[in-house]
Amino acid sequence: MIKLIAVNPDNWRLGLKVSETQKSFVSDSMKLLARAYAYRNSRSNAFVIYNDTTPVGMALYYDCEEINAYDFSQLFIDERYQGNGFGIEAARQILELMKSDGKYDKVVLCYIDGNEAARNMYEKLGFRLTGEYDGNEIVMEKVLR
Repeated sequence: MIKLIAVNPDNWRLGLKVSETQKSFVSDSMKLLARAYAYRNSRSNAFVIYNDTTPVGMALYYDCEEINAYDFSQLFIDERYQGNGFGIEAARQILELMKSDGKYDKVVLCYIDGNEAARNMYEKLGFRLTGEYDGNEIVMEKVLR
């Protein structure tokens, strides 16, 4: 069963990583933690994703006041645990947290062109392309209702 545990002193150094082929698409855990710290004044929420008691990935979101939305900044599943549906279930739970928080009614995220697995997963979750780009990243959004 997938559950989200906030990053804390006991779980931030678990050695979770993506495969070599995904490194051009996904940030590693240290970059995720650095971004969580950088956005701490924007209510950043960093999580370790667990399958029961096994850590399998990490995720991060924070408030983006400039566009009146949550920024679903990062999500990755460790290379050892991919292909089990953990990413989509963790993303569903994070979207529910955003919805119950209720500060914004929209979520934005970016994925790097060529990462079709991410695009497909986010489309299954109801995200739609906006037609906008942020550098080499493609912007998607979802309305929370």
